[in-house]
Amino acid sequence: MKLKLCALALASAFALPAQAQVQIQWWHAMSGPLGEWVNDLAKEFNASQKDYVVVPTYKGTYGEAFTAAMAAYRAGNAPDILQVYEVGTATMMAAKGAIKPVADVMKMGGTKFDPKAYVSAVAGYYTAPNGEMLSFPLNSSTTVFYYNKDAFKAAGLDPEKPPKTWPEVVRAAASLKASGHKCPFTTSWISWTQLESFSTWHNVLFATQNNGFGGPSARLAFNSPLHVRHFENLANMAKQGLFVYKGRDNKPDVAFPSGECAMQTGSSGMYSRVAKDAKFAYGISTLPYYPDVPGAPQNTVIGGASLWVMNGKKPETYKGVASFFNYLSRPEVQSASHKRTGYLPITMASYALTEKSGFYKEKPGTDVAVTQMIRKVTDKSRGIRIGNHNQIRTIIDEETEQIWSGKKTAKEALDAAVERGNEQLERFQKANKS
Repeated sequence: MKLKLCALALASAFALPAQAQVQIQWWHAMSGPLGEWVNDLAKEFNASQKDYVVVPTYKGTYGEAFTAAMAAYRAGNAPDILQVYEVGTATMMAAKGAIKPVADVMKMGGTKFDPKAYVSAVAGYYTAPNGEMLSFPLNSSTTVFYYNKDAFKAAGLDPEKPPKTWPEVVRAAASLKASGHKCPFTTSWISWTQLESFSTWHNVLFATQNNGFGGPSARLAFNSPLHVRHFENLANMAKQGLFVYKGRDNKPDVAFPSGECAMQTGSSGMYSRVAKDAKFAYGISTLPYYPDVPGAPQNTVIGGASLWVMNGKKPETYKGVASFFNYLSRPEVQSASHKRTGYLPITMASYALTEKSGFYKEKPGTDVAVTQMIRKVTDKSRGIRIGNHNQIRTIIDEETEQIWSGKKTAKEALDAAVERGNEQLERFQKANKS
């Protein structure tokens, strides 16, 4: 018995202690069905290996999560990974000490990382002028057009022929109103859908310096005759009850799947909500355009968010982050996420896998976001990357709301938004002089 006890004591003395799993703290801004998706991504990664545990934490809206992370960074307790919406990209790029470029993180993790494998419009948006990829594109979306096929039928419209141009949207809205629909058309994210994507879709500048990609001296240019004409048309639609303003950001996103509004421009990432909640036949089509504008349609602009890695972490943490990002890049993981959420497949391999699976034939319209984004881009349509972008979007909301209430003309509102927005750009430029 003594021999046995001695043997056990000896064995335990030489036994290696179990290695603790490295925790990766991930702050995000996904709620509802998208929050479930994010939690599932973490669970699946955690189950796929034994070294790391990703802990996702919901921190409110994109703006709230961003503000909380910056405060946490200043206090010395920032998360390891932060999900930042695309309008925060220029601010994150300027905060050089706060971030660790994703290309460096992947190198530290010994993980092969080829930016060319990613959809060019996506990778290019999150890449520095020196070609280094700065953040990992998790949920990239673009603007699409949703319409209620049952409402179209009831209004005598062809449910298989969605309006492709803005004049066609007006005519369809008039028919829907005549058939008793109280909200023929609405939109979420006014700045993103009706100014930013509108600009790239028509190959006109939203801001100078190629929409900010040329440097921080960019100034806003969305009060051109074309932009003014578009908002005059939206104002006329609002007066006639053809366009109903449902609020800022993504607040209007409940209006379409509930059946309240028959047509909506919004994020491709709204697909998960529409697929889950809509009790009617629906279609997804391309963003409308003006047919008399040369070169239109071009390509739509990126939306959604990317994952930024915060600086000052331990090497084992960065290895864990690299392992997680490598997992997220797998074609099968990307394809499943794309099918579930409506966000873009961020690599060409995952797009090819989705196409091969027959998903686009089975769910017509789900490829719209991809085909709008994989077109060849121009200097005017690559995207929008300006400083204080979130504040500028708020200014645009404030000024365009003056149009719907009849207090300002389209030109007055857009001129004011440009003037006020340029003050934000000047402030950003001064604060980030190298």
